Amino acid sequence: MNEWNRNNLELFFDDKGTGLVYFYTPMCGTCQLAGKMLRVVEELVNTEMGKMNLNFYPDLAEQFRIESVPCLLFVKKGEVIETLYAFHSIPYLLERIQQNFH
Repeated sequence: MNEWNRNNLELFFDDKGTGLVYFYTPMCGTCQLAGKMLRVVEELVNTEMGKMNLNFYPDLAEQFRIESVPCLLFVKKGEVIETLYAFHSIPYLLERIQQNFH
């Protein structure tokens, strides 16, 4: 999963993108586990995905009302349709992706 910066995120939303935006912090143990799960998910689905270190973008936490990390935004046609904090398992993530994008 590619590390995004503000420009990547703005282009994604400006182009009415559909996919996942993963917010994390490097010192968060749960984020490290969630990142590993998302790397597996990325291999199994054809969905655009990017990750962003929330430490560098505190304004985005406010903009997207992010309460904690890890946080996964489901974006469809440039609109956030779901915010997920509990990743549970790889099958659970695949099910959420299927429900939101198909």
